[in-house]
Amino acid sequence: MEWQTLQRHWAEGAWVVLAGPGEQAPELPNAEVLPPGPGVVVGSGGSTGGRRWCLQPLVHLEASARATGAWLAALGLDPASCVHLNPLPLHHVSGLLPRVRASQWGCRHEPLSPERMRDPEALAAVMLVPEGCAAVISLVPTQLRRLLAVPAGAAWLRQMAVIWVGGAALPPEQAAQARALGLPLAPCYGATETAAMVTALAPGAFLAGAEGCGQPLADVKLRLDAASGAVELQADRLSPGFLENGVVQPLPRTAEGWWRSGDGGELIAEGLRIRGRLDGAICSGGETVFPEQLEARLLAAATQRNLPLEAVLLLPEADSEWGERLVALVRAQAGMAAPALIPALQQLVGPWPPAERPRRWLHCPELAPTATGKWQRGRWQAWMQSLEAG
Repeated sequence: MEWQTLQRHWAEGAWVVLAGPGEQAPELPNAEVLPPGPGVVVGSGGSTGGRRWCLQPLVHLEASARATGAWLAALGLDPASCVHLNPLPLHHVSGLLPRVRASQWGCRHEPLSPERMRDPEALAAVMLVPEGCAAVISLVPTQLRRLLAVPAGAAWLRQMAVIWVGGAALPPEQAAQARALGLPLAPCYGATETAAMVTALAPGAFLAGAEGCGQPLADVKLRLDAASGAVELQADRLSPGFLENGVVQPLPRTAEGWWRSGDGGELIAEGLRIRGRLDGAICSGGETVFPEQLEARLLAAATQRNLPLEAVLLLPEADSEWGERLVALVRAQAGMAAPALIPALQQLVGPWPPAERPRRWLHCPELAPTATGKWQRGRWQAWMQSLEAG
């Protein structure tokens, strides 16, 4: 759907489903079932293979844009003078919000096609930031990695005033490379249920070595569940609920209005640091293990040793002695010899604690996250099971 078409529907007070190409979108129920409009229904999830259709009224999207604008203003940037570059599709909440922000702030919006983002040299040649403008952009780690891989992409990123990075954990090696280049990264945290970004780390703090996703934006309250460590949020822009079989299922909240995310976190001096998906954490030999942290550590270690590791995904497997053990799915870089990679990785993790060392390693030539950098763990768990079943 085009942005102009979406605006026209909103002007009529309508709800609109935003689905990706080839995606089976739900049908909208009768108007009396829906919350007061206008609004959008956007796909949420993907980390564990699930997919839910989240409702977000336009007033929530506009509230998110105001909070982000206030965050920029606190950095000394005038939102109206920015050019908001947007490399994500409209059906992704982080591709929708740049449109809403630009409309509200009165700034220029510049869409970037997937083809342009996959060709950093061509991107750098045609996308020069106008003089007097502060360029801001939201990236997922996959996009950031592609741009950092070539000098032209890194040079293009140096033109940015703010580079929000979210949707997945920022790998340590990318953070180190960005700091070495002086890039103004702003790691952030948010969800479709929260109308995108709810915390962000200021670029200056990032460049000074701060970790995590920063402090909550002005319209958000944040806490951790004492028992599980789950990130809990309170904000007026939380989704009313999900669309399931023509019925709106309310977003689960406490009596005080707190919504519990599926992410485990910890609070540090700089704000929030995400540990990983709680539904992806495993208990191995009495130890709680977060696979996402280990994946980032393994990728960073492989890079330091010049090992041709392109992608790695750690999945649980039942074990009678340990309860669960990790299985590693790996993909070598294009053109590299894959057979020698696994023995080198096994040697690399040798000093790791036993619960964190994969007990099996599998080559998976097609292994890759989604276009937005998320891992569909349920899909790859099914792939592993089908492989074992022959």
